[in-house]
Amino acid sequence: MLKTYSAKPSEIERKWWLIDAEDLVVGRVSTIIANLLRGKHKTTFTPHLDCGDHVVVINAEKIKLTGKKYAEKLYYWHTGHPGGIKDKTAREILEGKFPERILQYAVERMISRGPLQRDIMLKLRLFKGPEHKHQAQNPQILDIAAMNRKNKKTN
Repeated sequence: MLKTYSAKPSEIERKWWLIDAEDLVVGRVSTIIANLLRGKHKTTFTPHLDCGDHVVVINAEKIKLTGKKYAEKLYYWHTGHPGGIKDKTAREILEGKFPERILQYAVERMISRGPLQRDIMLKLRLFKGPEHKHQAQNPQILDIAAMNRKNKKTN
C-alpha cells in the first residue's frame, strides 16, 4: 500500500543559496526565490511545514523591470487613517533609500498568506550592494543568468 510522505520538523535540512540579482527580471527571479523559500524544489516538500531554504540576494537595486513598469507600476499602502491610501512608482522605490523592497514585495505576494508566510519570509535576506554578511554559512551560488541562457539554447 502506498502512503503519502509527510516530513517532520526534525527531518528538514536547510541549505543557503546566494543569488546575484544584477540584470535579472523581477518576476522571473522572484518565482525562483519563492520556490526555494517554500521548499517546493525538494522531494520532501510538506505543504503545512516551513521546509524551504535560506536565500541571500545581492545587488537587489540592479534588478530589471520589463515594459513600462519602471515608470508606471504603482505600489500602494494605507496609513491606517481615513483617506490615507498612498502610492509610489517603481522608479521612486528603486531610486529611494530601500530599492530591495521591489523584490521583497514580489516574493512576498507569491507566498500564501498567514503565519507560515511570516516564517518563510524571515529566511529571505536582501542586500543593495555586492557584499553580504552571511559568508559564514557558505551559501551555494545559484547562477540564474546561466540557467536562462541554457534554457534559451534548448528552446
